[in-house]
Amino acid sequence: MILNKQVGVFLNLVHNRFKQYITVSFQKKGYNITPEQFLVMDALWDNGTLSQQQIADTILKDKNSVVKLIDGLEKKNLVNRVADKQDRRQNLIEITPLAADMKNEITDSAMEAVNLITKGIPSEELQTFIKVLSKMAENMDDNGNLLKLTNHGQTV
Repeated sequence: MILNKQVGVFLNLVHNRFKQYITVSFQKKGYNITPEQFLVMDALWDNGTLSQQQIADTILKDKNSVVKLIDGLEKKNLVNRVADKQDRRQNLIEITPLAADMKNEITDSAMEAVNLITKGIPSEELQTFIKVLSKMAENMDDNGNLLKLTNHGQTV
């Protein structure tokens, strides 16, 4: 029982510290963006213009959370909502020129931060960690196999 409690406490602690570390890393480089907003931007940089639902599916967040993230990004002039010409009930999200200009530097900053966080951990251990997290997600939700949802089961 103590081990299970420790898993929960450690997961929560590392998750919160991870987000805080990335946020500080962005702020040091002059970017006013949260890690969650970065995930939205990264999805748009990788895939081009997407619907809010497509973004939600890509970053594994519920649509209501994504709407709030997009609201924040829109206020920062990083994305625009445009009406879908084929379905006017749906908004498409596109990046702004400001967002396009910051892509490489902020992505490098994020990768640098993650590299520092994972420094000294062998690749094999990180791959095992990813598999364990995926199994935990699957135990909570039949559709929770993260390996199938991200990178088509390939670890990087």
